[in-house]
Amino acid sequence: MSAITDFWYLAKSGGRPMAARVARWSGLAQHVVELSEGYSGLTDDALLSLSKELRWRSKSGVPLKVLLPQAYALVREAARRVLDKQHYLVQIIGGIGLFEGGLAEMQTGEGKTLTATLPTYLRALPGRGCHVVTVNDYLAQRDCDLMGPVYEKLGLTVGSVVSSSQPDARRRAYAKDITYATSREIGFDFLRDRLKVGSRLDEAYRPHLFEAESQAEAGPVQRGHYFALIDEADSVLIDDAVTPLIIGLERENTQEIEELLHWSRDLVPQLTLSQDYLFDPGKRTIELTNAGTRKVVLALKPTRLSSFDTEKLYTSVEQALRADYAYERGRDYVITKKKEIAIVDEGTGRTLDGRKWQAGLHQAIEAKERVPITAETGEAARITVQTFFRRYENLAGMTGTGIQATREFQHTYGLGVTVIPTHRRCIRQGLTPRIFLTQEAKRQGLIPEIERLYRLGRAVLIGTPSVEASEVLGRELRSREIDCQILNALFDDVEAEIIAQAGQPGRITIATNMAGRGTDIHLHPAVNASGGLHVIATEMHTNRRIDRQLVGRAARQGDPGSYQFWLSLEDELFRYLTAEQLTRLRNRAAAVSRGGELAPSWIRPFRQLQRRIENQERKYRKQLLKQEKSRETMCRAMGLDPYLELAE
Repeated sequence: MSAITDFWYLAKSGGRPMAARVARWSGLAQHVVELSEGYSGLTDDALLSLSKELRWRSKSGVPLKVLLPQAYALVREAARRVLDKQHYLVQIIGGIGLFEGGLAEMQTGEGKTLTATLPTYLRALPGRGCHVVTVNDYLAQRDCDLMGPVYEKLGLTVGSVVSSSQPDARRRAYAKDITYATSREIGFDFLRDRLKVGSRLDEAYRPHLFEAESQAEAGPVQRGHYFALIDEADSVLIDDAVTPLIIGLERENTQEIEELLHWSRDLVPQLTLSQDYLFDPGKRTIELTNAGTRKVVLALKPTRLSSFDTEKLYTSVEQALRADYAYERGRDYVITKKKEIAIVDEGTGRTLDGRKWQAGLHQAIEAKERVPITAETGEAARITVQTFFRRYENLAGMTGTGIQATREFQHTYGLGVTVIPTHRRCIRQGLTPRIFLTQEAKRQGLIPEIERLYRLGRAVLIGTPSVEASEVLGRELRSREIDCQILNALFDDVEAEIIAQAGQPGRITIATNMAGRGTDIHLHPAVNASGGLHVIATEMHTNRRIDRQLVGRAARQGDPGSYQFWLSLEDELFRYLTAEQLTRLRNRAAAVSRGGELAPSWIRPFRQLQRRIENQERKYRKQLLKQEKSRETMCRAMGLDPYLELAE
């Protein structure tokens, strides 16, 4: 019957699978709404009794798909009583899609947090544990505190894991029916369990063994991987996929190693691009040429370096060149108040606390910036994000920007992407992009536009690609007596305060991608009346999804709003081109520019380059997954644990 129903909806939608899914889910969602309205007259005890009955039926083997309408109706009624909010029809549609093992693309402000309660409750009924994955500790704790009472109203237990949680607290949280945590915390807890129990961990996840060992400090804190619902799924499953989770072992930082790093740094100015080394802008890699290796060998060296072989010298110099040529302060990293190098995530604009670049690159950057050099780390346990989340029996995700990565989600995780309709029609207005020959020409055009919007009383959010760019623009505006707020990785401690004011009349907010994903800007009524929030994107990022996240801050939930791209041929996006390619492009543009500005059709090279970079990154992630699968197969064939290195 199900196959016949699916075919009927497919035929009705003109053979479009996504439209067929939404149509089928819409009918089921309407049934859920009717059921929930029938529960409005029940007492709290009667509602709890119905929930307990559903739980008993799920543990008795009744398929969850059969229980879905009644379960979703109970959650909708519980949310009405606890939060004074009811799931809209489109939220129920999204919840059905999440249960069926897919990724729901829901626009900004459509209530993904509330939507998540539907499949989470249903999957939690068998009592095998559910993990709701967020992008940071703040959201994990906030969502747990906000949605926890809804689950508890229906008799389920809820916990959260944050970076400060102690092992006993983690064990208790994972023993709950539902656990909120970041992917980082869940992944590292898995690795720590692996170090404790070794290759017996998969067996220890069996309930009787978990209960026996969980009371002891040496036992695992997790109890298996049954279901994970991932918020901002494209950030977690795709953007973070290139960075493996590693529990490190610090190696001794000798005087010889520090002297090698300093010597390599001082040698960099003596080497010439193309002659002594080759630079791949797409991969940000450096390779010494024969002439370059000759210079390294013949260069004057301190006595202490005599213990290193030539291969070690070559590697150290190449990393010093990468640190100097391919990684910029304010874009790729910042220096903290403690004089430490903190990596900045391009996708979120936030610092990645506790993370380091591998293979000596982090130490090369420390030497470049002349801050204390930290010890290089080895690997005690390691797993990629891709491998970890593929361990879950059931996986689902939500995001506002998933459709561009449909093929990758399907190929890597088996997740189909469905765009969920909005509750209110989006009236966001996209203005014609302005494109300039140089950064200076762009700045001269942009500043008067910001002044005009400022006088009109519009709230303006200006997206910049790096910390340095946000600081430069902020100084320029303040020199013209335009009040503005700057939000970047250096001011994350006042993020909530800045965002709270960003929707006020005449407020100019300059931000990196910290003001993109997950940021909710509430507008003053006067701003709504004057046209809503206006977003200015001062550059295009290497990924369309990041641009969509920034643009998505405007016109949320049916509010008015607009956006416009201001670009130049000197933007950071073009660092991925070779010097020859960039020169040819700029010469061609200079011949047709008028007063330093180009026609809107010049957006084409930006989009072509953006797609090319996306394809390169996708191929790299695919290659990484292939290598990880091969490595895991080889380790298992040898009787080794694929996730443990030196610990074995």
